[in-house]
Amino acid sequence: MTAAIPSIALVGNPNAGKSSLFNALTGARQKIANYPGVTVERKAGHASFADGRPLSLIDLPGTYSLTPASLDEAVTRDVVLGRQEGEKRPDALIVVLDAANLDNHLCFALELLALGLPTVVALNMLDLAERDGLTLDPERLSRELGVPVIPTVAVRKRGLTELLAAIDGAIQSHQPRETVAPAQSDAALHQRARALAKAAIVTETPVRRWTQRVDAVVLHPVAGLLILLALMFVMFQAVYAWAGPPADALEAGVGVLQGWVVDTLPENFIRDLIVEGLLAGVGAVVVFLPQILILFLFILLLEASGYMTRAAFLMDGLMAKVGLSGRGFIPLLSSFACAVPGIMATRAIPDEKDRLTTILIAPLMTCSARLPVYALIIAAFIPDRTVGGTGIGLQGLVLFGLYLAGIVGALVVAFALRRTIAKGNAAGFMMEMPRYQMPQWRDIALGLWQRAWIFLRRAGTIIAMTTVVLWLLLSFPKAPEGQSQVEYSLGGRIASGLEVVVKPIGFNHDIALALIPAMAAREVAVSAMATANAIDADGDEDAMAQTLGERLQGKWSLATALAFLAWFVFAPQCISTIAITRRETNGWKWPMFMVGYLFLLAYAAAGITYWTAVAFGLG
Repeated sequence: MTAAIPSIALVGNPNAGKSSLFNALTGARQKIANYPGVTVERKAGHASFADGRPLSLIDLPGTYSLTPASLDEAVTRDVVLGRQEGEKRPDALIVVLDAANLDNHLCFALELLALGLPTVVALNMLDLAERDGLTLDPERLSRELGVPVIPTVAVRKRGLTELLAAIDGAIQSHQPRETVAPAQSDAALHQRARALAKAAIVTETPVRRWTQRVDAVVLHPVAGLLILLALMFVMFQAVYAWAGPPADALEAGVGVLQGWVVDTLPENFIRDLIVEGLLAGVGAVVVFLPQILILFLFILLLEASGYMTRAAFLMDGLMAKVGLSGRGFIPLLSSFACAVPGIMATRAIPDEKDRLTTILIAPLMTCSARLPVYALIIAAFIPDRTVGGTGIGLQGLVLFGLYLAGIVGALVVAFALRRTIAKGNAAGFMMEMPRYQMPQWRDIALGLWQRAWIFLRRAGTIIAMTTVVLWLLLSFPKAPEGQSQVEYSLGGRIASGLEVVVKPIGFNHDIALALIPAMAAREVAVSAMATANAIDADGDEDAMAQTLGERLQGKWSLATALAFLAWFVFAPQCISTIAITRRETNGWKWPMFMVGYLFLLAYAAAGITYWTAVAFGLG
């Protein structure tokens, strides 16, 4: 009689090197398919013991526990427990641990050991742990766990023979338990895992100890949050403190270019289009490139140093209070650059209602397209001075407040959505902390170049095209002598119609004109105002010599400027964001809902800000 081929499952946390070990053991003898009824990938293969007997291997999806948070994690649980349709329960388990993250990975290992199956632990990536200054005692860990622990380096095929011999021995010597081990609470598992990891460590370098000490501070629920707020505060102060000289140089360059075109070309349609349309409109947006690069310099440094994951950990607790899971942090963080990739990144959120809520609030994160609007209005209306002699710049403080208002607004909306149309509770998830490390300046420079290219490409395409269309709408028909060209034009008449709607919240004709093209891209609001003011100047050299901010100072009250800022904190999203929301939600229902609620929020915020400012004598 032929003995049955033993079936062995490789199981462990994500990023433990499980697939590398599976590939090293099976080579080309593997087959990929889906589990019946689901789209989760099933990887199976064959290997041989030292005496030539075959064994079957299954590479299960990585998970953190037997309490699944997604479909692929549920498949792992069901296979291990023998509940998966069309899949027999494994005869034995190889639990793969990342040697450098023992305390995290041992939690799941303890759950698996409690099942009572023949089990061997593969202490994988031991070479990387030793490179980081960590020396482990596999034999001590084996005694504590009560199963063989085999050091492996899967990518170098080290420890494979010993691993197969150990699993063969575990199957041969296995005695089924008569009783099932009682389940332990998460807290008890974590406490036991930390104790086991501590016992298995022989030595570790001071760097690892310092990492733990630093984490104890930056991950503290109070001190850590204060540090995060302080970093954000410094970032926004730097946006104004450092960007002044390069922004002034860019603005002067645009002025020189306008003067050169005026001196070189004869007065005609083409010259007006270039000077009043393209250079005035696009140039007004391009001068904010330094602010955007400074903002992303900080974000890239925080990501490269390993701090950003810790910020996600801190925010997870706050997000859970409003019904969101920590999985939504990365999509929301991405939305600070642009809501489009942020919304696409929500695909990693398994719970549909959790994902829908994250999509609906993503536009409330202050994307980089809002920065030119904020920078223009703050520079024009907020005094460039410190607050009470503290050395804290008032302009940077206002910018910090606007970003904070967007975050708070998003949390409040999420809280409301999770208790009404997207009811549900937050799902927990595990997060592994990367090492602290010095950022690679080449990578930082490359990241900045990519952000600059994206910004300049938008300026040269969508912003330029929108500005040209707006210039044409504002230039025709020609106004009779003594009448304002902007107000008489077709574009001006459209804006006059919208002005009736926005006048109660303090908005004037300029703002009504800027809101319509801003639907294409938010920063177009700046180019629209620059184009309208250039046309209104109509050759007046004094007016042309003024910056856009100086011209707005003469036409807007402080109350109107503050209301305009409040509008853009909640402003309805651009066309690209609406399109990606339609694609990700498979219909127009939720994009229309998003546009509607954001418009109402923006209108209410602008109105309350304007009426309050007027009441305090700022109108």
